[in-house]
Amino acid sequence: MPAGDVIKLSSPATREFWEIPILFEDDYLLAVEKPSGLLTSPDRYDRERPNLMKLLHAGIAEGKPWALQNNRGYLANAHRLDFETSGIILLAKTKPVLVELANQFGSNKPLKHYVALVNGGPVEDEFEVEKKIGSHPAKPGLMRIDPRYGKKSRTRFKVLEKFRNHTLLRCEPVTGRTHQIRIHLRSIRLPIVGDALYHGAPLKLSTLKRRYAVKEGEKEKPLMARVALHAESLTLPHPVTGESVAITSSWPKDFAVAVKYLRKFASY
Repeated sequence: MPAGDVIKLSSPATREFWEIPILFEDDYLLAVEKPSGLLTSPDRYDRERPNLMKLLHAGIAEGKPWALQNNRGYLANAHRLDFETSGIILLAKTKPVLVELANQFGSNKPLKHYVALVNGGPVEDEFEVEKKIGSHPAKPGLMRIDPRYGKKSRTRFKVLEKFRNHTLLRCEPVTGRTHQIRIHLRSIRLPIVGDALYHGAPLKLSTLKRRYAVKEGEKEKPLMARVALHAESLTLPHPVTGESVAITSSWPKDFAVAVKYLRKFASY
């Protein structure tokens, strides 16, 4: 099953269905595109929620056709993406490869690039945020800037495109803390579009298009019904050969549509 094909997964408990595109594969690695709205791994507060790794492991245990191909009897994730974040997830096909990938991600060797749509606009086209991040003491699952007890965290940002009241950014997390990009952007008053946890306003067509009116009795839906953050590229040394591996993920439809409307109605 080469890159370009999909792995079909389903959750009988929730009656949900996913097609997971394959982005890269060889004898040691499998990179797939996680959709928004699916956890990477089990939730610490609700172990029954569907997640990518549980569904993959269930498919392997059941001997699904995709699981019997290309040495897929063992799959383990080397990193995670938030529930609402879409994009690249890298999986190891053997335990030794997983250990090597864990060492790489722990030493910040892999180069990860995300794209984000944010509310507002930065002063500079290239900038960096280095602020410690820790768990919120009163709100489980949330993170916050914590100068005293937080872990060192650093993210680089570059403006890709400017719109009225919004900006398209490339984000490069140097460290890998939970919610790092979201927290760092919120801390400089550039919250990500649709990020309700961190005060990111949704993007609605009525705020972009003049004389746009919602029909009586209807409620306007946002152009993106989730956090506007996508893991677009990953570059790392191959854990076995040492050669550079570059993996890319195209923007999902909702992200592309949001940018299309910004270009149409909010360009300078």
